[in-house]
Amino acid sequence: MKNQLLVTAMIVLASVASFAQSKNKGNSVTEKQQYVHFHGAPAKGKILMVASSPSVSKQTGWPIGFWAAELTHPLRVFQEAGYEVDLVSTEGGKIEMDSYSNPTDPSGYSAHDVITLGYMQLPWFNEMLSNTKKMSEVDPNEYDAIFLVGGQGPMYTFKDNHVLEQLFVSFYEKGKPSAAVCHSTTLLLDAKKSNGELLVTGKTWTGFANSEEDFADQAVGMKIQPYRIEDEAKKIEETNFKVKDAFVSYAIADGNLITGQQQNSGEAAAKMVIEMLSK
Repeated sequence: MKNQLLVTAMIVLASVASFAQSKNKGNSVTEKQQYVHFHGAPAKGKILMVASSPSVSKQTGWPIGFWAAELTHPLRVFQEAGYEVDLVSTEGGKIEMDSYSNPTDPSGYSAHDVITLGYMQLPWFNEMLSNTKKMSEVDPNEYDAIFLVGGQGPMYTFKDNHVLEQLFVSFYEKGKPSAAVCHSTTLLLDAKKSNGELLVTGKTWTGFANSEEDFADQAVGMKIQPYRIEDEAKKIEETNFKVKDAFVSYAIADGNLITGQQQNSGEAAAKMVIEMLSK
């Protein structure tokens, strides 16, 4: 099984790195730039991805951060569509995967995630995780879309984060694709438009479901999260929060707001972003 996983990961790695393997003569661009720019072709545009900086769960005491698949799977979609991607974090600096999302973690929970495993073999990817800019240091006018990466960290670092709320709303109000997946949708519980109205008023959207929280709590034998997104969303008047069965891929586009239910929905949400940009 282990050997089969490694073989599959190498196949994915070959796909992820294929653009970086062929260098134009006299071209000094980096491996990352070659992949993003499709053998030197100009990028179609730029997409901003935002991940949580490392934190510690007050519920479990665990170190927490971003969920790997919610970064790598959308990243692959964006890059293969010809877009350059910048990754920033709430505080800048090195960011860390939630341990259960790391395909090399002894738990084996994400051992099947060969896309993440493939990216982890690329030096530029690891460098990107080690040196993120702080989200407040970027100019949103340089980007065509924003994508919030989920994980356990956002339940603390995105919640009540008014700087991130303003950044996300700035994309949304300019009509740019504005996406969030899994626990990063906690931001939408409080994010308000410039007129003071909640962004999700009149919107249909999704996020991590109670059924998924139940599964996670039962798996570890304790309550993991300090609150539940589905419970909080259902307290909001004039909004429509929807979920599907636990851990099935599910994403919703309502106008230029795009949301994904959990880690298996990142690719679907990213494809909605690309489809919207293509229009």
